[in-house]
Amino acid sequence: MDAHVIERQFERMGGRVKLVPARGRNVRSDVSIDVGHDAEGEFFEISLGSQAEPDLRVIDVRPDIRHLLLLTEQEDGKHKFLCGHDERHWFVAAVPERATVSNVITAFDALKPRDVHIRERQLKVKPKKRNRRKNDAFVRQGEWFFVPVQPWQRIDLRWVLRNEPINRGGGKPHICEELVRQGGELVYVSPQHPNGLTERQYEKLISKKPKLKKLSWITQRRNPGVFVRGKVRHADHKTICLDGWHQVIMNTETESVAMRHVAFID
Repeated sequence: MDAHVIERQFERMGGRVKLVPARGRNVRSDVSIDVGHDAEGEFFEISLGSQAEPDLRVIDVRPDIRHLLLLTEQEDGKHKFLCGHDERHWFVAAVPERATVSNVITAFDALKPRDVHIRERQLKVKPKKRNRRKNDAFVRQGEWFFVPVQPWQRIDLRWVLRNEPINRGGGKPHICEELVRQGGELVYVSPQHPNGLTERQYEKLISKKPKLKKLSWITQRRNPGVFVRGKVRHADHKTICLDGWHQVIMNTETESVAMRHVAFID
């Protein structure tokens, strides 16, 4: 690892980076990445852990779109991170290891959900438009893709929620003017079964232990479809306005092992 080379690569895309020793009592031996703030503004902070000389390389830089692809080789394997600027702020996203990624553009593709790729092919979206925040296949805000519903998809307007938040956990929520959750798998939830039981599992349990029926069970939907329309607001992004219902699909970052190395949460 050459720290000066890495710093110059981040400067090429218009950003700053600080390579620092890991802090705290439980210092991990691997690398973690965060977006920090100081008197000069935002910067990338790469915490090096206890490894004496971590393998850390920038393998592609795109100054024109202010993005780069960072590679780390750590105890749990090789990981790639897309670092860049999205509208108003710098961000870092872990790239799924299953994807073949060699540059910034292929990292963009790897972070797109399968359904988004399908819609791009169906609508024959031109390659030069596929990485925009809006094209015929989707509108993107941060890590969320909003895909126009198909004619066969029906939205149950009885369940519309207003000014409803969506987030991936721990980050700033995106606030949706109108939102409906529908479909998914019916599950029975109680304090003793917080992750829920399917209808079949619930019936089997109650048949063996009828007294458990007296527990405080509620029914919920696991992995429902989420649909929104109208304005979607977020503190770090421009408000978007969705004309008609769109399905909400998160990017693929959560599929990566490398996500545990990312401290930054949008």
